[in-house]
Amino acid sequence: MILQGILPYIQIVLSVVLIVSVLFQQTGASLGGALGGDNFSATYNTRRGLEKYLFYTTIAISILFALSAFIALTVK
Repeated sequence: MILQGILPYIQIVLSVVLIVSVLFQQTGASLGGALGGDNFSATYNTRRGLEKYLFYTTIAISILFALSAFIALTVK
């Protein structure tokens, strides 16, 4: 019963954090590369430091969000 009341707030927080983390990753991409156009300056880039941490954090947050959505479907 407590989970039903708190789960929507958890999902809202996770969704906002996920959106922010995805938007922070797009700072190096130009508009053409983001929309699927040719971006000749977009070569293979190794993630290092904060960029690598943000990438793995985004993956973890998306997994948590998917799990919370699955729990919301099963808990009634």
